[in-house]
Amino acid sequence: MRIVLFSLILAALALPVAASELADRLQSADPAAGAAVFNRCKACHTIAESAKHRVGPNLWGIVGKPVASAEDFGRYSPALKKFGGSWTPERLDTFLENPRQTVKGVRMVFPGLPKAEERADVIAYLNQNGPSPIDFGADGKAETAPPAEQAEDFGVLFNAPGVSETFYACTACHSERIVAQQGLSRERWEEMLVWMVEEQGMEPLPEEEEKIILDYLSTHYNEDRPHFPR
Repeated sequence: MRIVLFSLILAALALPVAASELADRLQSADPAAGAAVFNRCKACHTIAESAKHRVGPNLWGIVGKPVASAEDFGRYSPALKKFGGSWTPERLDTFLENPRQTVKGVRMVFPGLPKAEERADVIAYLNQNGPSPIDFGADGKAETAPPAEQAEDFGVLFNAPGVSETFYACTACHSERIVAQQGLSRERWEEMLVWMVEEQGMEPLPEEEEKIILDYLSTHYNEDRPHFPR
């Protein structure tokens, strides 16, 4: 009994420390860096106001919003609905670290963001994309600074126009190596995308994005497989 009580006391004491630690991270968070990290989410989520849902809901105004409450989105898992509450920065931080561990049974396949700084940057970016952003007490420098120039890592995919759209659309569910190992004609790639939508439950890609991806795949991963990883 004493051990259980002692554990509860320690847990209670840890809560203010964790909240303070997150507050410090959010105060120095960089929304521009968060926008770059959010590229990993774009295969399943949109963020612009009034943008259409994808396989996941639109995330405009998500910070502070009730969980599983996006209008006209009917694919929430029972587990997420049961999770309930609101998407406070604290809950977002915990969820983004390991979605499947935080909400067991969630349909989201994203493995999470183990780096605490990246989570803070993403939350700051999400916070900016809403009608009533929360004041995290930042000094404003990060918000006005241009995004840092850094090369994106597309794994084994050949770096050419269309690689970004292809990488983020495909790696939401697959390793990019699976894509690179294929060798299909444009017609077969198109059939593959149709099969993914009709048989595997993938959300249809926007028409322009689908064209960019098909152009990329048919050029660099056609039947002759010029960029097949050896």
